[in-house]
Amino acid sequence: MSLPEVLLWNLLRKSPGGVHFRRQEGMGKYVLDFFCAKAKVGIEIDGIAHDMGDRPERDVQRDAWLKQEGIEIVRIPATKVLKSPEAIAEAIVRNCKR
Repeated sequence: MSLPEVLLWNLLRKSPGGVHFRRQEGMGKYVLDFFCAKAKVGIEIDGIAHDMGDRPERDVQRDAWLKQEGIEIVRIPATKVLKSPEAIAEAIVRNCKR
C-alpha cells in the first residue's frame, strides 16, 4: 500500500461510526483499495500515475464495470489524503452511511 493508503487504512480499519471496511478487495479482475460491502462503496486513492498514459481510460472502463455490478466508486486524490487523512476518513464514513 502507498503512504496515503496506509494513513487512511489506519483510520478505516477501526470501523469508525460502525462502518466496516476491507482493504485490497478483489472485484472481478479488479482490486479496490478499500471497500464497504454494506454500502457497496469502493474507495480508490489516486496518485499521479492515474493521470498518465492510458490509465485515465482504464479507470473509466473499470469504474463503468464496477457500476454495472452495483458498486459506487469514490476516487480521492492521494494529495488530499496526505493533507488530512482524518477529514477524508470522516467524509468516506458519511458517504457510506447515507
